[in-house]
Amino acid sequence: MYVRFIRNDIGQSKVITLITTVFVAAAAMLVSLAAILAVHLTGAIDTLMTKAKTPHFMQMHAGDIDVQRLAAFAEQHHNVENYQIIEFLNMDGTQIVIGDRSLSDSVQDNGFAVQSKQFDFLLNLDGEVITVSNGELYVPISYMKNNAIKIGEKAIISGKEFTIAGALRDSQMNSTLSASKRFLVSEQDFAAIRSLGTIEYLIEFRLKDGSALGEFESAYVAAGLEANGPTVTYPLFKLINSISDGMMIAVILLVSALVVAVSLMCIRFTLLARIEDDYREIGVMRALGMRVSDVKKIYLMKYAAIAAAGSLIGFALSSLFKGRLLENIRLYMGESETSIYAFLFGLVGILLIFIVIIAFVHGTLRRFRKISAAEAIRFGTTQEKGASANRFHLRTNRVLHTNIFLGLKDVFSRKRLYATMLIVLVISSFIVIVPHNLYNTISSRSFIQYMGVGMYDIRMDIQQTDHIATKTEEILSALKQDTVIEKAAVFTTKTFKTITEEGTEENIKVELGDHTIFPIIYSKGSAPIEENEIALSAIHAEEMGKKIGDALTLVISEEVKHLTVSGIYSDITNGGKTAKAAFADQSTDTMWSIVSVALFDPSLIDTTVSAYAERFEFAKVSRVEQFVSQLFGSTIHSIKQVFHTALGVALLITFMITILFMKMLVAKDRYSIALLKVLGFTNKDIKAQFVSRSFIVLLLGLLLGTLLANTLGEKLAGAVIASFGASTFHFSINGLWAFLLNPLMMVLSVLIATVIGISGVRHIQISEHIKE
Repeated sequence: MYVRFIRNDIGQSKVITLITTVFVAAAAMLVSLAAILAVHLTGAIDTLMTKAKTPHFMQMHAGDIDVQRLAAFAEQHHNVENYQIIEFLNMDGTQIVIGDRSLSDSVQDNGFAVQSKQFDFLLNLDGEVITVSNGELYVPISYMKNNAIKIGEKAIISGKEFTIAGALRDSQMNSTLSASKRFLVSEQDFAAIRSLGTIEYLIEFRLKDGSALGEFESAYVAAGLEANGPTVTYPLFKLINSISDGMMIAVILLVSALVVAVSLMCIRFTLLARIEDDYREIGVMRALGMRVSDVKKIYLMKYAAIAAAGSLIGFALSSLFKGRLLENIRLYMGESETSIYAFLFGLVGILLIFIVIIAFVHGTLRRFRKISAAEAIRFGTTQEKGASANRFHLRTNRVLHTNIFLGLKDVFSRKRLYATMLIVLVISSFIVIVPHNLYNTISSRSFIQYMGVGMYDIRMDIQQTDHIATKTEEILSALKQDTVIEKAAVFTTKTFKTITEEGTEENIKVELGDHTIFPIIYSKGSAPIEENEIALSAIHAEEMGKKIGDALTLVISEEVKHLTVSGIYSDITNGGKTAKAAFADQSTDTMWSIVSVALFDPSLIDTTVSAYAERFEFAKVSRVEQFVSQLFGSTIHSIKQVFHTALGVALLITFMITILFMKMLVAKDRYSIALLKVLGFTNKDIKAQFVSRSFIVLLLGLLLGTLLANTLGEKLAGAVIASFGASTFHFSINGLWAFLLNPLMMVLSVLIATVIGISGVRHIQISEHIKE
């Protein structure tokens, strides 16, 4: 009996059943995709780092190095499993030409290395440790992807010719967020070019117990070992590798949760519409003595069939589309050894969707208990209370057209009925606006202020060279005489000792300078202005247990300096552990300097960059937009893909839901429609009333959706952004998209769907419905 009922019911409402199934399939697909991608990403990262034997602790160091002292420390420390020192040959981008493309515009620290002997291996695209021959060059995978470099092309490194043998995966420096990139050459070729660049050392340790990493790091600092450079640990390597695709997955999860909510609203629409159509039959079944549970079971079986079909279709679609979304993960990290778990988690995702839908339908069908058999047989539809309608009298209307007024009257008279449609439109607006605002924010120029970098036009990095302070002054002197320069600031990074509350010493890198010239955005507090103030990066503040107003002690030339924490900011550079201060210091060696420049005329940026790059060859001169693009380019691309998908999904949802809602209204109001026709209203008039209803609800939905997207949505997006270091966050809104194009697309979608959904008005005959 149930099978026959389901078959007949589907045959009578093919379009509605199809739309409902599509919604369920979309929700199941997104949930399943998010689960599959998340498992693949974590598995691929773990596989890459296991095969590469990523170090648990890595200290970059520029300058002299005491190898014997490091070896003695490694031998004496009980937790060291393995230790090595890798030479990283830094070379200016102008000395690297691959094919016909120079890396002169690269903001990365490009360098050359040989294959490691013990761990920290560089892998090929098959996940194997690379064996490189003389004359061969393996290129970082990000350059192979973004610069369309091909295997077999020639590369010129400071006049020496190489043949590109392939791309390499680097578990430390794969991500665009990593400031350095390693090229792989043979030992013989490395020796030949060693004098053409600057040597930096990667001091690396593999530990027996990775959970005791903090203890080991403290021991390294306490021993006073080499530390003239960033310190990066295993967890941070893992985080940096996961950021771009992890953000995409997080946004997909957000959108999928919203689509699930809309799918439930869709099911509620169709279920209520079907109950309206079957209202008299339900009354007859109740009058004949059928139990409520038996009547409910008939409808529950139908939606169980729809949920099962939709979930299976969604899983099939997720299997179809996952390949494209996994391309970036597979390219950068390789295959996951846990792919079977991804399949299982995808199944679990669609199973959860199925269970949620069945539970929701079961809860909605509770209204059967309120159905009166006599009322259902007599009227054939639910009888709604319209008390609030008394507030709207047509005779008092002097402003609105009659059809518009009646549409407005109906919406406010039956608020509970239209509330569901309103919720769906709010969610649809949310789905459109939040991913777009997130994409617009990340791709905007001002986003770098959330990441510890000020707003300026040109950045000049002076590092990996002798006499940094003298060369910095040379650049500053030239800037002062240049009439195109509006303002400039010098930020010098030095390493000091800080005394913890336990009395031990730790290294801390402090960026000295005037931080009010090109301010950043602080999550708490403000920039250091006085000489006794210091600002800490969020990671540093958390590890040190510092809050605004807390004291921090530095040791400078064996003298103690007491500082107060004035601000906390986000930063992912240098392992995320940085600080900013305003005091002057001449006693400590400079690690590196950054000269930040703003121009009166931004159109002169390119010529100014070229002029200063040519004049000061020791400095890396770049546009800030270029810096942001190369640093966040992969992340921006991922979020852009999600935004375009979310836009399509939201418009499709709005279109289909509006059709369903209008069909439900027409079915529900068939008696009142017949009465309007008796009173002389034409089909055109009645349709105009329905259009005005949908437009009013749409307008409210857009207003509430925009408000929520820019408040709650900003908080949700902020949680996503916080996953890669930005502890404070505010949307950067594109007014044209947010307030014109997005609403316009939704308006067109709703109006077209309304016209389609109310097409059945003309088929309602007066004789069939006015019988009493």
